[in-house]
Amino acid sequence: MACERFASNRVEFVQTHPRLGVKSQARVHIKKPNAGMFLHSAATPGPISPNPKVYVVFWGNQWSSDPAGAAPALQAFFRGLYGSADTWGTVMSQYCEGLPAGTSDCETAGIHIVHPTKTPLAGVWFDNATAAPSKSSQAQIGAEAAAAAAHFGNTTKASNANAQYVIASATGTHPDGFPKGGFCGWHSSVSSTSGTLAYTNLPYVPDLGVGVCTTLANASPLDGYFSTESHEYNESVTDLWPSMGWLTKNGYESADLCISSDARLTLKTGTFDVQGVWSNSANSCVTRG
Repeated sequence: MACERFASNRVEFVQTHPRLGVKSQARVHIKKPNAGMFLHSAATPGPISPNPKVYVVFWGNQWSSDPAGAAPALQAFFRGLYGSADTWGTVMSQYCEGLPAGTSDCETAGIHIVHPTKTPLAGVWFDNATAAPSKSSQAQIGAEAAAAAAHFGNTTKASNANAQYVIASATGTHPDGFPKGGFCGWHSSVSSTSGTLAYTNLPYVPDLGVGVCTTLANASPLDGYFSTESHEYNESVTDLWPSMGWLTKNGYESADLCISSDARLTLKTGTFDVQGVWSNSANSCVTRG
């Protein structure tokens, strides 16, 4: 799927890749893998994000309406997702790149994911000069990620080797057909003149109502939003440019295996719903590293 985007008086060609890590609106059970996850490519960069950097894009002037307060809360989540308070994110440190495909235990070898010691939030852009498409396609979402890379000055492959772009859509919009299709969100990558870009399609999950996209009891309007984004963040870090990173033999990513487990994580910036993720070392879904 491809599209062209006009920027700075030039045409930028972007090629979208398949969606992956689709978080379902329904509670689904995925059988525990017999052999856990393994590294799918020996190449580097691409399998993981060793030093995660998150760029959040609030797409379109429709963000003038934010009934659930999603925009400030999303920024608070990433501002606090580091250090000793982030006991959820530490599970990712066991995964690596730079080892042979088929590796299931990095031990001390390879290039590991480094647990952030400061906020991974590298930039925020309210792209509100015009309205975002009310029914954006995957190609348009990918093109917005390419526009974000240019906006933040990430115009080389090296500058995007750790970057992920969260394309957050406003209330009342329907990115990739949301809420039809049964998904809460998904992540993918796109080829562009700035290299390969990792990005997330994050719809306005509160539009689904309270309790959808989370398994927490007595859920708040934003719990499903953060369960979804934590799902996609984890999978972007452990499978940056799908499907080079850590997956099961049948193609499930870390958070796909644990869609039925959620927990609350208290950071310096607030308390948030995070979805469980798969740990090879524990051989189970965990919400704490």
